[in-house]
Amino acid sequence: MTDCKHSTLELLAERKRTMRCRRCHLTMAAEELGDGYCPECFDRNGAKHFDFEEIVHSGGKGARYRCEECGIVITSS
Repeated sequence: MTDCKHSTLELLAERKRTMRCRRCHLTMAAEELGDGYCPECFDRNGAKHFDFEEIVHSGGKGARYRCEECGIVITSS
Protein backbone atom coordinates (compact mmCIF):
# COMPACT_ATOMS: atom_id res chain seq x y z
CA MET A 1 0.00 0.00 0.00
CA THR A 2 1.21 3.51 -0.74
CA ASP A 3 1.85 6.26 1.79
CA CYS A 4 0.43 8.92 -0.56
CA LYS A 5 -2.41 10.98 0.92
CA HIS A 6 -3.76 11.84 -2.58
CA SER A 7 -3.90 15.54 -1.71
CA THR A 8 -3.56 16.82 -5.31
CA LEU A 9 -6.23 15.33 -7.58
CA GLU A 10 -6.88 16.03 -11.27
CA LEU A 11 -10.37 15.50 -12.70
CA LEU A 12 -10.26 13.17 -15.71
CA ALA A 13 -12.62 14.19 -18.49
CA GLU A 14 -14.71 11.44 -20.07
CA ARG A 15 -14.28 10.82 -23.77
CA LYS A 16 -17.36 11.14 -25.93
CA ARG A 17 -16.31 8.33 -28.29
CA THR A 18 -13.35 6.01 -27.88
CA MET A 19 -11.96 3.95 -30.74
CA ARG A 20 -9.56 0.95 -30.66
CA CYS A 21 -7.44 -0.25 -33.57
CA ARG A 22 -8.29 -3.87 -34.41
CA ARG A 23 -4.66 -4.58 -35.33
CA CYS A 24 -2.45 -2.98 -32.65
CA HIS A 25 -5.19 -2.21 -30.05
CA LEU A 26 -4.20 1.46 -29.69
CA THR A 27 -7.05 3.27 -27.92
CA MET A 28 -7.80 6.95 -28.54
CA ALA A 29 -10.60 9.48 -28.70
CA ALA A 30 -12.44 9.48 -32.03
CA GLU A 31 -11.61 13.15 -32.63
CA GLU A 32 -7.87 12.31 -32.34
CA LEU A 33 -7.98 10.03 -35.40
CA GLY A 34 -7.35 12.93 -37.75
CA ASP A 35 -6.86 11.29 -41.18
CA GLY A 36 -8.78 8.20 -40.08
CA TYR A 37 -5.92 5.69 -40.05
CA CYS A 38 -4.10 4.30 -37.03
CA PRO A 39 -1.00 6.39 -36.29
CA GLU A 40 0.67 3.55 -34.37
CA CYS A 41 0.36 1.07 -37.25
CA PHE A 42 1.57 3.75 -39.66
CA ASP A 43 4.62 4.49 -37.50
CA ARG A 44 5.46 0.79 -37.16
CA ASN A 45 5.18 -0.39 -40.76
CA GLY A 46 4.05 2.53 -42.93
CA ALA A 47 0.64 0.95 -43.63
CA LYS A 48 -2.55 2.95 -43.22
CA HIS A 49 -5.08 0.76 -41.42
CA PHE A 50 -8.64 2.02 -40.98
CA ASP A 51 -9.95 -0.95 -38.93
CA PHE A 52 -11.37 0.44 -35.66
CA GLU A 53 -13.99 -0.65 -33.17
CA GLU A 54 -15.86 1.69 -30.86
CA ILE A 55 -15.43 1.08 -27.14
CA VAL A 56 -18.68 1.17 -25.19
CA HIS A 57 -18.27 2.94 -21.85
CA SER A 58 -19.99 1.61 -18.77
CA GLY A 59 -21.86 4.90 -18.39
CA GLY A 60 -20.99 5.20 -14.72
CA LYS A 61 -22.21 8.34 -13.03
CA GLY A 62 -19.13 8.80 -10.84
CA ALA A 63 -16.29 11.16 -11.62
CA ARG A 64 -12.73 9.89 -12.09
CA TYR A 65 -9.68 11.57 -10.59
CA ARG A 66 -5.93 10.95 -10.92
CA CYS A 67 -3.56 11.68 -8.08
CA GLU A 68 -0.81 13.94 -9.43
CA GLU A 69 1.68 12.58 -6.89
CA CYS A 70 1.37 8.80 -7.24
CA GLY A 71 -0.75 8.40 -10.43
CA ILE A 72 -3.54 6.26 -8.96
CA VAL A 73 -7.00 6.67 -10.55
CA ILE A 74 -9.86 7.15 -8.07
CA THR A 75 -13.55 6.78 -9.02
CA SER A 76 -16.23 8.48 -6.97
CA SER A 77 -19.66 6.96 -6.63
